[in-house]
Amino acid sequence: MSLHPTIERVTERIAERSRDLRAEYLARTLQPRPQAPARDALPCGNLAHAFAAAGSDKPALRAGHAGNIGIVTAYNDMLSAHQPMEQYPTLIRMAARNLGGTAQVAGGVPAMCDGITQGLEGMELSLFSRDTVAMSTAIALSHQAFDAVLCLGVCDKIVPGLLIGALSFGHLPVIFVPAGPMPSGIPNKQKAAVRQRYAIGEASREELLDAEAASYHAPGTCTFYGTANSNQMLMEVMGLHMPGAAFVPPGTALRDALTVAATEQALRISALGKDYRPLARTVDEKAIVNALVGLAATGGSTNHTMHLVAIARAAGLQINWDDLDEVSRVTPLLARIYPNGNADVNQFHEAGGLGLVIRELIDGGLLHPDILCVHGGDLRQQTLRPALEDTRLAWHPAPATSADTDILRPLAAPFDAEGGLRRLEGNLGRAVVKVSAVSPEHRMIQAPSRVFESQDAVLRAFKAGELDGDFVAVVRGQGPRANGMPELHKLTPTLSALQDRGQRVALLTDGRMSGASGKILAAIHVTPEALSAGGISRVREGDMIHIDAQAGTMNALVAPDTWAQREPELPDTRANTHGCGRELFGLMRERTGDAEHGACSLFGEAPSA
Repeated sequence: MSLHPTIERVTERIAERSRDLRAEYLARTLQPRPQAPARDALPCGNLAHAFAAAGSDKPALRAGHAGNIGIVTAYNDMLSAHQPMEQYPTLIRMAARNLGGTAQVAGGVPAMCDGITQGLEGMELSLFSRDTVAMSTAIALSHQAFDAVLCLGVCDKIVPGLLIGALSFGHLPVIFVPAGPMPSGIPNKQKAAVRQRYAIGEASREELLDAEAASYHAPGTCTFYGTANSNQMLMEVMGLHMPGAAFVPPGTALRDALTVAATEQALRISALGKDYRPLARTVDEKAIVNALVGLAATGGSTNHTMHLVAIARAAGLQINWDDLDEVSRVTPLLARIYPNGNADVNQFHEAGGLGLVIRELIDGGLLHPDILCVHGGDLRQQTLRPALEDTRLAWHPAPATSADTDILRPLAAPFDAEGGLRRLEGNLGRAVVKVSAVSPEHRMIQAPSRVFESQDAVLRAFKAGELDGDFVAVVRGQGPRANGMPELHKLTPTLSALQDRGQRVALLTDGRMSGASGKILAAIHVTPEALSAGGISRVREGDMIHIDAQAGTMNALVAPDTWAQREPELPDTRANTHGCGRELFGLMRERTGDAEHGACSLFGEAPSA
C-alpha cells in the first residue's frame, strides 16, 4: 500500500526543515569508509593499552583483521530490567570469537530507576541522567578501537541516552540488545486499586507493599507499558533491534540466542563486511517518523515527546510537537496495555505483539518500510517472530490475527481512530496530553484552578479535605530548568480517587507524568515553563481553566488585557539545588532547553520551526 499522505508530508517537512543540519551531521559523521579495523589506526602504545587485559583475544586484537565490538552496558543488579545483563558480555565475546571477531566492554553507563526515586529528591536527577548516559556512551566509544557497537539497556532515560551518545559515532553500526520483561505479577488493575485505597487511607502500608512486591517481583522489565517498554517498541520500529527481540523473557534460551544473533549481525554490518549499515544511515527522518507513529499507535510513554526530539537532534534532524500531533491524528490506536488498558506487555506479546502491530501499520501505509534496519533487511522483516527450532534460531510470521482483541486490534477495527497523544496550545503555552488512557467523557474540562508549587502541596490539601468540587490542579515550578522536571506520579492515585467520587478534575503542569500517565486528564510538559515566565506562571487561584484534548487547546479564561498585565510568579528553586547530588547538576539545569526542544542540555535550544 502507498504511504499515507500525512505521513509522507510530515516526513518531507522534517527533511526540509533539517536539510542543513542533517547534511552537516552526515558530513561530519560519515568519514570515508574504513578499509581496516579501527584499532589499526591506533599508535602502538595506544593499541597495547587497548588489548593489555584481553587474555586469549590478544592475538586477534593485535594482528587480526576481524571486527571488534564495543559493548556499552547499563548493567547493575539493583534494577530488575538490567540485572539479566550481567552475563551478556561473556556470551557476546564467545559469539564474536566464533566468527573470528572480538568484543570488549567499552564502558558502563549509569542506570537509575524512576520507580525507586519516585517522589524523592533523586527523581530530580532522572531526566538529567539521560544526558549523562549519552556523555558516558561517548566516553566509552572515544577509545576509537571498535568496528561495531552493542548497546545493553532497557529503561526510561537509558535507551534514549545510549542512542544519543552512539549517534556521535554514527559511522559505526549499532544494535540494541534488551533483556525482556519479568513474568506477569498481580493484575495491574488490582495494584492500582490498592494504591488508590492507600491514598485515601483505606489500605495499610503493609498491604500496599505486598501489592507492589507482587507486581515488581523478578528479574526483567516492569510489565506495564511505561517508558521502558515504549523504548523497546521504538527500537523495533526504528530497526535497531533484531526482529522481535523486545518482549522475549530474560533467562531463556531464546533470549540468549537473540543476543548471540545480535553479536554476529554486528560483525556482518561493520565497514569491514559487505553490508555496511552505519547508525547515521539507520536513524534518518523516516525512522524518526516511524517512532512517532509507533508511539501514537500503541499509546506509548509521554516521555518520548521529549526523548525523540533529543534523539532526532543528535542525528541532525529537527522535529516538534506539531509533527507528533499531526501523525497521531491519522494513526489509529491498536493496543491497550496498562495504563491504557488492563493487560501487561506479556499479554500483549501473546496476543500478537509488535510484529502484528508493525505489519498492520506497514500495510496501512503508516510506517516507512524502506529504512536501513540493523538486521539486514527492511522494516517488513521486523514483523517476524523469533523462535528456537531445536537449538537453531528461526523467525516466523507474526500471528495473522490478534489472539485477544481486548488488548490488540487490527487497523480495520482499532480502539480509537486516532492515536494516543495530542499537542495542546493556547494562552498557557504548549503542552502534551496522553488521551489513550482517558475516557472520552473526561477529555475536556472547564473548572477553576487550584495552584500549587509541588505535588506534596496537593497531597497536603487533599489530606486536609480542601479539594472539593471540580478543579484543575496547576502544579508549577516542575520544569527542567526549575528542578529537573520530576515525574509527579504521587498525584495519580489521589486525583483518580477524586474523579471516582464524581468530581471533574485535571492536572496542568510543567512537570512530567510519563509512561504511567493514567485516567486523569493531564496537560503536561507545559512550555515555556514557570521559571521561564511561561503562561503557567500567570495563573492565579480560581482562574477558570479550559482544556480540550480533542480540539488541542488549553487556556486560562482571563480577559486578554488582564492576562497581559499580570506579572509572572516565578518559582523559588533554592530548595532544589542541593542534596542527593543535585548540586552537581546546576550546569545542566542552566543549559537545558524546554520540553519541546527535548529538555536537553547537550545541544541548546535549536529552532523547531
